[in-house]
Amino acid sequence: MTSYSAKIPDADGYIAYDAAENAVWRDLMARQLPNVRRHCAQPYLRGLDTLDLPTDRVPQCPDVSIPLRAATGWQVAPVPALIGFGRFFGMLANRTFPAASFIRSREDFDYIEEPDIFHEVFGHTPLLTDPRFAAFTQAIGETGQRAAREDYAWLIRLYWFSIEFGLTSEAGQIKALGSGLASSPTELIWAIEGAPERRPFDVIDILRTPYRIDIHQPLYFVIETYDDLFRAAERDLLADIATAREMGLHSPKYPPKRIPA
Repeated sequence: MTSYSAKIPDADGYIAYDAAENAVWRDLMARQLPNVRRHCAQPYLRGLDTLDLPTDRVPQCPDVSIPLRAATGWQVAPVPALIGFGRFFGMLANRTFPAASFIRSREDFDYIEEPDIFHEVFGHTPLLTDPRFAAFTQAIGETGQRAAREDYAWLIRLYWFSIEFGLTSEAGQIKALGSGLASSPTELIWAIEGAPERRPFDVIDILRTPYRIDIHQPLYFVIETYDDLFRAAERDLLADIATAREMGLHSPKYPPKRIPA
């Protein structure tokens, strides 16, 4: 469920954002750029420099797609706020990243549960300029296309704990790799400067680890070398899912979500 409405692009793929929406992007960029320069991993920062995103207005998907295509053959396409796993995996397999077309409200400035265009473009597209991360993301999509529906929730955990909320180590320091961290003013600080649990990157462990999308993560996985992540895409992930399913989920590290009466 979402409280946001999709913005409809014109025939050329452009969206008419108003002054208030552009101001939210401007203020998010002003707040987050110093944080990512300090806390994010080099592959993300190199991609951010390659894209040279505007700081004063919401970027347009056709414009972001130009440097992406030149770097890795990927593009960005606007979609409604939330899409199903099947469509998501299909778009990744075809080197198209789905970007929610709306931008968060002032009320959700610090943290938004659902992905908005700031998360999609500022958070995700920098890593997609790197051929290795782009290939890993495409491999997740291709695996998802082969997976049964009941496997979707298992497979997405590998994406969640790496591309979305992965950590890595650079020169002995913990750095943020995941796009969900790069785009969150509060969770980026929590993941790096707070006291979450951190575990070594392990595919089976990740597949067995439940998560919630509406809270700061209590647990992150640390990718020591990027080859560990890229080799994961070469595994038989469907067999890994079967193994993880047989072993069962870990107990959650978070409280159950309260459902309003």
